[in-house]
Amino acid sequence: MTTEKITIKATVLADKQKVWDYYTNPEHITKWNFADPSWHCPAATNDMKVGGRYVARMEAKDGSFGFDFDAVYTEINIGKSFTYEFGGRLAAVDFKEIGKQTEVNVTFDPETENSIELQRNGWQAILNNFKKYTESN
Repeated sequence: MTTEKITIKATVLADKQKVWDYYTNPEHITKWNFADPSWHCPAATNDMKVGGRYVARMEAKDGSFGFDFDAVYTEINIGKSFTYEFGGRLAAVDFKEIGKQTEVNVTFDPETENSIELQRNGWQAILNNFKKYTESN
C-alpha cells in the first residue's frame, strides 16, 4: 500500500455547527453520500464515539452493485474533527470555520485497486454533493 495520503476539501457557506451536524447525522448523510447521481445512500448509522461505528450503505440505483462503507472512530473532537479506521486504512476529517463559511478537509489512505486520481475524484465528488446539499437546506 502506498504511503501517500489523499486530501480533498470544500468550503461550505454555512456555520461550523450546521456543517458538523449535516456531515455526521444519518438523516442528512443519506441525502448526500454518493459520488454520482446514478448512486444513492439508502441507509446510514453513526455511533459517534471513540470505538463507535459509522456505516453507510452505498448502492447503484439500478441495484447492480452496492457495498457498506464501515468505519470505526479512533478520535473525536466534537464540532472540530474526527478520525476513523476502515479496512486497515485511516481517514481524518477537519472542520475549520472561516467567517461565515466552514472548510471541510478530508485526508485518507488510498487503497491499491484504483488509481489515486480516481479515488481523489470520487471522494471529492461526494464532498461536493455534501457542500451542495448543506448550502441548499
